[in-house]
Amino acid sequence: MAYDYMTNIPLYPQWQESFREHQPPALIVWGANDYIFPTSGAHQYERDLDNVEKHLLDTGHFVLEEDLDFVAKQMRQFVNSIQ
Repeated sequence: MAYDYMTNIPLYPQWQESFREHQPPALIVWGANDYIFPTSGAHQYERDLDNVEKHLLDTGHFVLEEDLDFVAKQMRQFVNSIQ
């Protein structure tokens, strides 16, 4: 899995350009204590997107296992707000 993720990295500039061009609304729910994807990754979305709702939770990498109810509530509210 770690090797396969490396194939994503060269595509980042294309994804970032697409974000800047299309400006999709985004919900970012991130574990503040994630040792695999540090919080600096969560903040990067705000460089390219104007409509970002971001939540940094006191969790690790497995946010859903640690705070499922909060994440589910945020997802419902977010989807309802963009319809």
